[in-house]
Amino acid sequence: MNKWTINNFSECIDPVRIDRSRQVKAATYLTAGKYPIVDQGQSDITGWTDDVSTVISENLPYIIFGDHTRIFKYVDFPFALGADGTKLIKPRSDINPRYFYYYLLLLDIPSKGYSRHYQLLKEKDISLPPFPEQEKIAAVLLKLQNAILIQEKIIQSLRDLKKSTMNFIFSRGLHGEKTKYTPIGEIPESWEVVKIGEVFNVQLGKMLSQKAHIGNNPKLYLRNKNVQWGKIDVEDILKMDFTPKEMEKFSLVPGDLLICEGGEPGRAAIWQGQIRDCYYQKALHRLRPKTKIISNEFLVYWLMFSIEMQKLYGNAGASSTIAHLPATQLKSLSIPCPERMEQDKIVKMMDITSNKLEFNDSKKSALQDLFNTTLNKLMTGELRVGELDIDVESVKI
Repeated sequence: MNKWTINNFSECIDPVRIDRSRQVKAATYLTAGKYPIVDQGQSDITGWTDDVSTVISENLPYIIFGDHTRIFKYVDFPFALGADGTKLIKPRSDINPRYFYYYLLLLDIPSKGYSRHYQLLKEKDISLPPFPEQEKIAAVLLKLQNAILIQEKIIQSLRDLKKSTMNFIFSRGLHGEKTKYTPIGEIPESWEVVKIGEVFNVQLGKMLSQKAHIGNNPKLYLRNKNVQWGKIDVEDILKMDFTPKEMEKFSLVPGDLLICEGGEPGRAAIWQGQIRDCYYQKALHRLRPKTKIISNEFLVYWLMFSIEMQKLYGNAGASSTIAHLPATQLKSLSIPCPERMEQDKIVKMMDITSNKLEFNDSKKSALQDLFNTTLNKLMTGELRVGELDIDVESVKI
């Protein structure tokens, strides 16, 4: 790290004076307007305003720090500033602003809850290479960040496509037939409406207890956290004791449908047998068809559409620790039941989009990991930009 200097954060910034009366109060945010509002929230843009007097367009770019949230944002476009907990940061003219922003992302600022954190930020030191190297580092990281943004746009497009496809299929079907109105909405005329309990066997999982965690026959089991929409996450699996009788009752076999009883009631996915000898606990229902007229895979997509997208069943799908979907209520839910051949075609169509979504989600995660690793290594000098085989000539910083 030859020629790098270490400076205190406060030494790296110029004072910023913004009339606080120009800040926009949250209660006045618009859902659409002429000028974007940037505050300390998670979203890059959290609202809009038509009030030109609030717009900051001079001396761009700025870095915004969420005094409560510890979130940093790089803003290089005219914007209005949200009122609560926002700090405007302007690096010195001899510091590349985007390099400075990326370095701030690396800082560890411990949470103090909803207290203010700017004082902690002012205590931090910043490592500064020569200005040309700052520019090159910023260009490399920006190129990676742009690749992540492209993936996010692809993912959003696929989500929109999936939603519109579901909306059409579950109201019109695949054969262009007439429709009818039912308690679960408009569906094709040939589709029946049945109760889940009429066509599925429903079994709630094993009750958690302190005794179960110290038994003699520990087994891996799934809980609410492991069941996401359309997929089972097996990264964090716990163990508890299952007796031979309980093993028979709460076993999982590939193809079993698991539905969340609490947390986000109704969230569902198919168990694919990722782990041998696995079971499940009481926060989950296991569904197995009583008959071949309906498939687990079709029901997953219907639940995804009706609960996650349409909020059809009231408190099912509510993101609350007190909302539940007990077995009696689950069994009473009405669902559509087209001919099995049409169900299978619908599942095949939806699987194509779902697989594309999963692939692009994985690609985005890989790019995010690469960004984080590269950020850390470049900012600590472990990796020098001259060692990277990345073309940054076209990157505008």
